[in-house]
Amino acid sequence: MDEIVKAAKSLSDPARVRVLNLLLQRECCVCEVMDALEISQVNASRYCNTLRESGFLKMHKEGRWKHYSVDWDGIAPSLKYMLEAVRKAAVESPQAIEDRKRFLSTVPRNPRVCRASSS
Repeated sequence: MDEIVKAAKSLSDPARVRVLNLLLQRECCVCEVMDALEISQVNASRYCNTLRESGFLKMHKEGRWKHYSVDWDGIAPSLKYMLEAVRKAAVESPQAIEDRKRFLSTVPRNPRVCRASSS
């Protein structure tokens, strides 16, 4: 039950829901999140870390670059329903649609480590 409460709290911030919407598309580094949502690096990192601590995301480092993705293998079954709710809500949200457009057109700041350069 605690995992659901923690996850719900993390989704109580619209900015974190916007980040999760992006990461439902594909893995990315923090720089792509900040560019797509037009937010600072500090905020992008905080939002991603909160979502990771809540059980939605996993993270790995490549040098000083952090890459986040949805933790489909490690996520609690009850949180999968929350992910699906975010995905469904984003389909009709004008802001989410615009965020995804910007995200899918972002140019990586460091193409050697950013996943967007290889997709």
